[in-house]
Amino acid sequence: MFMMSRSGGRRLITVPLNMIVPNPNQPRRVFDSEELRGLAESIKRNGILQPVTVRQAGEGKYEIIAGERRCRAAAIAGLKAVPCIVTEVDDKRSAVLSLIENLQRSDLNCFEEADGIARLINSWGITQQEVAERLGKAQSTIANKLRLLRLTPTQRRRIIDAGLTERHARALLRILDDVQRDNALEIIINKGLNVSDTDKLIDEILCPKPEPKSPAARRTPIVRDLRLFINTISKAVDTMNQSGLNARTAKSETDEYIEYRVIIPKVSPKIS
Repeated sequence: MFMMSRSGGRRLITVPLNMIVPNPNQPRRVFDSEELRGLAESIKRNGILQPVTVRQAGEGKYEIIAGERRCRAAAIAGLKAVPCIVTEVDDKRSAVLSLIENLQRSDLNCFEEADGIARLINSWGITQQEVAERLGKAQSTIANKLRLLRLTPTQRRRIIDAGLTERHARALLRILDDVQRDNALEIIINKGLNVSDTDKLIDEILCPKPEPKSPAARRTPIVRDLRLFINTISKAVDTMNQSGLNARTAKSETDEYIEYRVIIPKVSPKIS
């Protein structure tokens, strides 16, 4: 280990990779192997341009505050040691610095972001508003991120594995029942639904359209109403017959309508 310089409470030194341990508060759970190989190639050509930030962790070890990707890529590139800035911070400050540094990166997935924010709040007593200010985001954005953790771990993993977006995840939160949500997620993945179609699907699940009635069921109230009119016609014809007009009716019926014809002779029959 070679000390290069000292400034206040910070030292710039070279630390063997086998003496560096990851930060337990690192929000990233998945490191893209392709990106790591690309970074390793850059390190081979240009070296490590930004030192890793660490703190002493006991037993001669150093805990990463910022720069775990650089350490992993350096190992792939074949380096045995990396330049580090050693800073003196307590557990809370180390956790907050590590989480904030990583949360400001654009390549965390939405659930890693949400998990990191939740740890800042739950483990270190930082409010949503303070997190928002440190990250330069609106408090409502932080609240929306935290809501993503209402999805089950299995649902989160499936969303990431399927390449769905945060907007897909937020749409699924509208479904409160886990079984219904699982079923909806299955449809979204199998059909490759975009966010707009996902919203429509969830609308249908939450507000299903009533089953269409059969033609017979639809006609039943109409038929009941028609009986009143038919009885009226029959009574009118009876009245005409009682007056000696000799009227009669002719009825025909289709699926669409009932036809009634009333036939009244122009000349009344002679009464003997």
